[in-house]
Amino acid sequence: MRFVSKAVAALAVLALTASSGIAADKDKKEHRVAIQVDQNDPAVMNLALNNVSNIIEQYRAQNETVQIEVVTYGPGLNMLRADTSPVKDRLKQAVDASFPSSLKFIACNNTKEGMEKREGKKIELVPESEITPSGAVRLIELQEKGWSYLRP
Repeated sequence: MRFVSKAVAALAVLALTASSGIAADKDKKEHRVAIQVDQNDPAVMNLALNNVSNIIEQYRAQNETVQIEVVTYGPGLNMLRADTSPVKDRLKQAVDASFPSSLKFIACNNTKEGMEKREGKKIELVPESEITPSGAVRLIELQEKGWSYLRP
């Protein structure tokens, strides 16, 4: 009888350990961060990309994923312009290295249209970018949805 009760106790401990592991997987927090770039400064752009890389690597080491949106507006839109980006090569590398995490580079359409009007020409963006109507509003919406905010 003593052997049976020890066996039952061992099975109970095993079941609790296994179920807590499943619960821990279910309870993993989904990491989401919005990074603002609003300066036409290669040092700021590179710092933002370094932050992206470090964040992805940290969560990858923890076997977790993260969603990152780098939101550019104002002078920071130059980061995503095909003709002016000083970090164009790094953008593609960052997207390629981000899997299985999600990385998006977001361009403010208000800024893009303003630049096009001032310069009198159509502005092409790098293929890694997506357009949002307003970069500032995009940051507000992400924060309202619980995203963390980072400004390098």
